[in-house]
Amino acid sequence: MTDSTKVEAYLDSIVSGGAMVQRRAMAKAITLLESTRADHRAQGDELLTALLPHTGRSFRLGISGVPGVGKSTFIEALGLYLIGQGHRVAVLTIDPSSTVSGGSILGDKTRMEHLSVHEQAYIRPSPSSGTLGGVAEKTREAMLVCEAAGYDIVMVETVGVGQSETAVANMTDMFCLLQLPNAGDDLQAIKKGVMELADLVVINKADIDPDAATRARAQITSSLRLLGLHGHPEHAHHDQNIWHPQVIQISALHNQGVDCFWAEVSRFRTVQTANGRLAARRQHQAGAWMWERIDAGLKQRFREHPQIRARLDDTTRQVLAGELPASTAARRLLDLFD
Repeated sequence: MTDSTKVEAYLDSIVSGGAMVQRRAMAKAITLLESTRADHRAQGDELLTALLPHTGRSFRLGISGVPGVGKSTFIEALGLYLIGQGHRVAVLTIDPSSTVSGGSILGDKTRMEHLSVHEQAYIRPSPSSGTLGGVAEKTREAMLVCEAAGYDIVMVETVGVGQSETAVANMTDMFCLLQLPNAGDDLQAIKKGVMELADLVVINKADIDPDAATRARAQITSSLRLLGLHGHPEHAHHDQNIWHPQVIQISALHNQGVDCFWAEVSRFRTVQTANGRLAARRQHQAGAWMWERIDAGLKQRFREHPQIRARLDDTTRQVLAGELPASTAARRLLDLFD
């Protein structure tokens, strides 16, 4: 089977195949896109170009939060709720990479035991592979595969590593941040850089301490209002034609508040579609994605350059030994690349 024939087979199976055929094709396609082999990359580019006309009709939802906040439990409860509403749900979970095999540890999929076996859901764990920002390198490509397969809700769950976890906000339509009651005072909430990017803050596990959850909601609401007035211009509270970040309380474990969460998401989608910001956000993300891939490609070609490969080890040794300034070493290697 030629490469073009294989791509056509993937395309047909993903777009119009039966349930089992489609899921197998999606898994194979995402694995192909994650491959670092040159021939696989060429096939992946051809496949993405063929899939593109079938994409763009889903809603992309980013879910972030520190480990232990209950992201997997929340996503399972939300996914089952959405399926009950007639949606098809795809979940891209980004797991920490195994230090032994380099693969995904699969912790999130294991916890979503009911959603993972549902025929209207597709869950794909991918290893972060050390990528900063809590997402996998090929998450955007995987989202397009899910969209082409007809999944109208695509959720991206991130590793949950802390303040650096903001990359998911740059690839989704809405960024939701999960918080715990008793996670700190209002000053602690303000200083988290990720808070400025949140479109919706969800205080999970509110059933454990309702009073603490209520206080956290009030404190975070106050923090977001302050950020809106003095920070991010798109969150300015004097403009009623744009979305103002909200704070809600839920208990995913007891399936309480999931309907309220989706009501807020639906309202966000309506407001941002009407004012054109949703379309503008996707356009900006497409441009950022292109430059991200250019940066990654240049870095790889730099490492594969014959002259640089011949000098890299020795130059690195000189830098580590304190014999050569790092800036000088970088400039010399870049001159070789020219």
